[in-house]
Amino acid sequence: MTDRETWAESAYDILVGVAGRYHAVVEYTQLGEEIQQRSGVETRMAVRNWIPGVLELVAHRCVSEGVPPLTSLVVRKDTGMVGDGYAAVLTALGSTPLDDPMQRERHAAQSRLECYQWASAPDLPADGGRAALAPKLAASTARKAKANPPAAKVCPSCNMALLPTGVCDSCG
Repeated sequence: MTDRETWAESAYDILVGVAGRYHAVVEYTQLGEEIQQRSGVETRMAVRNWIPGVLELVAHRCVSEGVPPLTSLVVRKDTGMVGDGYAAVLTALGSTPLDDPMQRERHAAQSRLECYQWASAPDLPADGGRAALAPKLAASTARKAKANPPAAKVCPSCNMALLPTGVCDSCG
C-alpha cells in the first residue's frame, strides 16, 4: 500500500467521524495533520501538495461504496470554501465541474447534508436538517449582504424608488 492509499484510509475514517456531527467541517491543514498522526506516515511536504490526491481517492471510494461525498466536509481555513479540489468530487460523481464558486459551495452544502444524514448525526434535526454553507463562509456571506444591501427598485416611468409592493406611489 502506498503512502497516499494509507492516508486515504485514514482520511476516510476521519471524515466519517466529521459527518457524525451536524454542520461540522474540517479544514485541510487540520485534516492533513490528523491523517499523518492517525496513519503514522508523516511527510514534510506541504499539505496542499499531497492532500488533493488523497481526497480524490476518498471521493472515488465514496462513489464506489454508495456513500455521500465525504470530501465535501473539507474546507479552506481562510475562506471556509471547498475550493478548486472539489472538482474531483464532481468528476467522481460523473458531473461536470462547476466554475462558479458559489454554485460549487451550494453543491458542497447539499453534499454535506447528505453526509450528516448518512452518518445519522445525533444532533441532526428531526426534519432531516438543511444544507448550509460552512460556518466561516456563511458568516462572511452574511456580513457582505448586510454591508451591501440590494439597490432599491425604481419606477421605469418616474425613476422614484418603489415601495416593497412594487407599486409606484407617484404613478400608481
